[in-house]
Amino acid sequence: MHRRSSILIALSALALAAGCGDRAILRSVQSTGPGPQLPKPFSPVVPTVNIATATGWAEGERPVTAEGLRVQPFAENLAHPRTLLVLPNGDVLVAETAAPGPDEGHEDRSVRGALMYTLMGEAGANVRSANRIMLLRDADRDGVAEIRLPYITQGLRSPFGMALIGSTLYVANADGLVAFPYDPRATGIVAPPRYITWLPAQRNHHWTKSLTAGPDGMLYVGVGSNSNRGEHGMNEERERAAIWRVDPRTGRHSLYATGLRNPAAIQFRPGGGELYAAVNERDGLGSDLVPDYLTRVREGGFYGWPWSYFGQHIDMRVRPRRPDMIRRSLTPDYALGAHVAPLGIAFSQGQRLGPLYSNGIFVGLHGSWNRRPLGGYKVAFVRLENGRPVGDPFDVLAGFVSQDQQRAMGRPVGVAVARDGALLVADDVGGRVWRVSAAR
Repeated sequence: MHRRSSILIALSALALAAGCGDRAILRSVQSTGPGPQLPKPFSPVVPTVNIATATGWAEGERPVTAEGLRVQPFAENLAHPRTLLVLPNGDVLVAETAAPGPDEGHEDRSVRGALMYTLMGEAGANVRSANRIMLLRDADRDGVAEIRLPYITQGLRSPFGMALIGSTLYVANADGLVAFPYDPRATGIVAPPRYITWLPAQRNHHWTKSLTAGPDGMLYVGVGSNSNRGEHGMNEERERAAIWRVDPRTGRHSLYATGLRNPAAIQFRPGGGELYAAVNERDGLGSDLVPDYLTRVREGGFYGWPWSYFGQHIDMRVRPRRPDMIRRSLTPDYALGAHVAPLGIAFSQGQRLGPLYSNGIFVGLHGSWNRRPLGGYKVAFVRLENGRPVGDPFDVLAGFVSQDQQRAMGRPVGVAVARDGALLVADDVGGRVWRVSAAR
């Protein structure tokens, strides 16, 4: 039997034996929103494992939209597309990327690391990174990118975040922030990258480095933790689980906010100047804990990781305890649900998708591997009132998993609003960028 299959079968059997009683009991409306219910932690010896095997889309299959919307492929046959950046001229950049491999210095040699590598392979995450940024252009404005060209092919190492400031394009690699000269007339960049600053790598439990440009001219970088709950020691967490503020001219950085386990998507609210983050929280406390969240990020704020979650709820597994840090822990604005894995956010821009979407945030929920039943695997919309997330989230794009939850045709990641108002969704497992528009 293939080694990966043997490990998966063994792990699944252990999980069934140790945690067969772990099944989510909260309904979506109870586990999401500004005041989610937080049940008693459940800590099985072996974490809950429930994986939808990645298959890709069959001919004629596509996701399902909310009423009043339609979806079509904007670009197909991409190599694990993860993040999107819409340029001022309407072109779209997409990062084709995945985690650095063992031959690139990324190898977690712990038992948990080996098991996670196997599980992520089943979920479609363990592919070799193309280390490429593609340019997509819909020149005839028919909703399909008929022009697709390699835009950057050098100086990239598992690129994730992208941001444009003036005539400079910044890219957050897994191990460093780099810059390229941007020319709106060019369909590719051949100049070598300019190094700005290092970014924590090491074990790289969370390799994705999110990136956005601030209204102050600074760059903001989301750096995830190197563990689930600090189990490798806090020395490995130096300057991680944080959002960095970086001066693009000097490369000097400071910590803007801390205690954010994995701030996988960060954006400033247009016209408001507030920084928002979608954060992936910890695992191993059951299918209903801990909710991933969306929040406005307070400068200098501490959000609990690893000592507490969703405010001052203590994680009893973490030693030594830090009552001083727990007292400092801020409560996030809005729960997105446990283990839904938000990896992309985009602010809506007007009513071109309809009045329901005039003021809020689209969130790409990549989906769970450790929740029963599955969570995420969709794009949700969260309304804003006076800049605060409110109400219940609702599905904009779903249908990424089969009805029996055994097969994942796709997994949404980055989201962006195109110049024409359509919503673009990167689908790494499906190898596509989807375009969601108002039905005519």
